[in-house]
Amino acid sequence: MLIVADENIPLLDAFFAGFGEIRRYPGRSIDAQCVQDADVLLVRSVTDVNRQLLQASKVGFVGTCTIGTDHLDLDYFAEAGIRWSSAPGCNARGVVDYVLGSLLTLAELEGENLAERVYGVVGAGQVGERLVRVLHGLGWKVLVCDPLRQAAEGGDFVSLDHVLEQCDVISLHTPLQRGGEHPTWHLLGAPQLARLRPGAWLINASRGPVVDNQALRELLLQRDDLHAVLDVWEGEPQVDLQLADLCTLATPHIAGYSLDGKQRGTAQIYQAFCQWRGVPAPVQLADLLPERDLVQIELNAASDPALALATVCRAVYDPRRDDADMRRSLSEDPIEQRATFDLLRKHYPVRREIEGLAVKVRGESAQLAQMISALGAVLV
Repeated sequence: MLIVADENIPLLDAFFAGFGEIRRYPGRSIDAQCVQDADVLLVRSVTDVNRQLLQASKVGFVGTCTIGTDHLDLDYFAEAGIRWSSAPGCNARGVVDYVLGSLLTLAELEGENLAERVYGVVGAGQVGERLVRVLHGLGWKVLVCDPLRQAAEGGDFVSLDHVLEQCDVISLHTPLQRGGEHPTWHLLGAPQLARLRPGAWLINASRGPVVDNQALRELLLQRDDLHAVLDVWEGEPQVDLQLADLCTLATPHIAGYSLDGKQRGTAQIYQAFCQWRGVPAPVQLADLLPERDLVQIELNAASDPALALATVCRAVYDPRRDDADMRRSLSEDPIEQRATFDLLRKHYPVRREIEGLAVKVRGESAQLAQMISALGAVLV
């Protein structure tokens, strides 16, 4: 069996070496020639897997180590009888940590109390729902917009118009849909962006085209009261340099790039692959994850809750590092700029997740205990 895989997928040998030969390629360079003899194709979001890529191959299984599937031609897979799997939820916690770190940075810059802001989460799937749980657990006011879930479940969902009118912070977590009943391509175009509240913060860690980047650039040039945090970009790995300069935080599509999330994605497609093959799946992710460098955090019960929140979150992850790395990499040369964008992703440093971190409190503090629980850390 020949397995063709994106070279950036971790633990390929640990999970798949026993099934045959593995050939690794940069994700953006995987073409029809690479896969012509392949039985299995394993990718990430940078590889478009469609009829043109696969029709001359014998690929019978496609796995993507990502939540999103907009880079997969699922209609063609059904027509060709190709089994496929994504990795829903694999990097959701990493994205939540990214949003928390971004909020802390914005709050410091503006001198804002995060507990007094109104949060709008657009898209309540694997990522958005977990973010909502964390924000609710912290006692913050959250409005949630998800038309698909609202139609299916009812509940307390609100419209996008309501989010734009009422929320000081808007965090986008929708899949990318170009058509259909609820398209998300340019979900926030010029008319929607113009309605952002004074002093609003906009965070996009979903897909670049969910926000009209040109319209956002023009808006930020006109309104210095707004803050934008972009992890995803229209046309990436090409980045609008002026827009990046106008953003408070600009990062190279790494919001979900925790070590746990990346390895979890490989584990999920391994499980699906084994089901396709009809064989047991003896390799377990828990046996492969390394120990944390940061074993435990200890807080005093008298600690200020806001300071304690920042301490716990930033001890694990601070997006300002990724922002600095990306800004150093930006180049006027488009070829160089695209290459460095991918290099930042390829050589991304090890980053763990807040969830599961041990936190000890010296003394009794119900407020700190609630905060630790809301973050998904473990009170010891």
